[in-house]
Parts: sequence; structure tokens; C-alpha cells
Amino acid sequence: MPEWIAIILLGIIEGITEFLPVSSTGHLLIAEAYLPRQSDLFNIVIQSGAVLAVLPLFPERMRQFVFQWREPATRDYLLKILTAFVITGVGGFAMDQAGLKLEEKILPIAIALFGGGLAFLVVEHFIKGRTFSESITWSVAIAVGLAQLLAAAFPGTSRSGATIVVALLLGLSRVAATEFTFLVGIPTMLAAGGLKITKQLLKPEGVAGENWGFLLLGFAVSAVVSFIAVRWLLRYVQTHTFVAFGWYRIGLTAVLILLTMR
Repeated sequence: MPEWIAIILLGIIEGITEFLPVSSTGHLLIAEAYLPRQSDLFNIVIQSGAVLAVLPLFPERMRQFVFQWREPATRDYLLKILTAFVITGVGGFAMDQAGLKLEEKILPIAIALFGGGLAFLVVEHFIKGRTFSESITWSVAIAVGLAQLLAAAFPGTSRSGATIVVALLLGLSRVAATEFTFLVGIPTMLAAGGLKITKQLLKPEGVAGENWGFLLLGFAVSAVVSFIAVRWLLRYVQTHTFVAFGWYRIGLTAVLILLTMR
């Protein structure tokens, strides 16, 4: 297979799975079993493309943050995003210093995928028929920050999956939970990506040997696909539950288990 095709496929996988609650780690692990493995810098760059692409999908929020930041409601929302971000950042740094992050191996990722899928099914059954809130409470902000830590510690959990589940449990509507989860995820993942890029640049080998054309191609594909996927999801959750994602994750678990038996 020509390498440029592999780059496009990896960009598509990253773009679809970065924000959808299905675990980008799990999908990329499957892809790596069949596609040429890329550099850490490549993986960071295509993730950044997927993250940046969703900003235009929240024009009202972006306008609010830029032009109405003095209003109490806007500052309250921003402060809650910042709180979740700080919890994740401080906790992630502590976990990194303690060496608590698990290795990205197939079996633990499969277990995390299954657990997340089961959680969606159980939570959707639990909240069926309930009245939802559109307001982000401090409990939701703190829980979302902690859920991001859980996803960081257990690859395969899915950052968006974990945060959406806890937000739903705390009574937030699916639309509000999805929006807040994504808005918290943008600075979180960009900060994590920036830190990884800095570490890579400080290594003796730096970025020597990188194919910048492939990096740009992967970035562009990931960004375009992420924009389409997130736009679809924001519409989907207005009229659907997350049950389908729960069953999808359970099915993906079976695929990963089969990979361990090869």
C-alpha cells in the first residue's frame, strides 16, 4: 500500500474518533495492526487538526467568549471550563510524575472499551424519561475534569465518552453535555499536544526524518473529517440517545479481543 494512502486512512480514523465517544486509541491500535506505524509527532499533529476543526462548529459560543466575556453568564461558563481544564491538567501532571499511566496494550484497552460501552447502556436506561437540565453546574464541571483524568489513565475509555456519561448522570441534557465536553476537550487536548510537541523538539533527534508533506496531509484530512463527524454528532444527539455508541463499543471490544488471538 502506498504510504500516502495509509496517511489518509489514519487521518480519517483520527478525525472520526477523536470526539465521538468510541475511543480513538482503540481504533488507532487496530489500524496500526495493518498500516505502517507513524511517528509520535505525526499522531500529535493529526490530533491537533481534529481538535482545531471543531471550533467553527460553535460560532455562538466563540462569539460569546470573545465579545460578551464581561457578562456574568459568559464568565461563569468560562470559569467552569477552566476549572475542568485545571483539574485535568494538575491531575494529569501528578499522574505522569507518579508513572501511573497504563501502557496502550490491546487487552486493557478492550476492557476499557467494554466498560464504557456498558456504562452508556446502563446510564441511558437509568435516565430514560427523566427531565434534563441545560445548565452547567459546578458539580458537572468538576466531574468532567475528573472523568478526563480517568480517560487519560485508562486508554480506550474515551475522553468524550467518560465526560458525557458523568454529565448525563448529573442530569445534564445530551446536547448540553456534548457541547460542554467538547469545549473542555479543546484546550485540554491542545495543551497536551503542545506539551508533547515541545518534548519532541527537545529530544536529541528533534524532528529529523519527518515527512512534512505527510504531516500536512494527515493534519488536513483529520481536520476535515473531524469537522464533518462532530457536526453530525451535534445534530444526532438532539433526537437520539447514546445507546448505539454503547453497542458499537462492545462490538469493537470483540474485534480487539480477536486481534489478541492472532
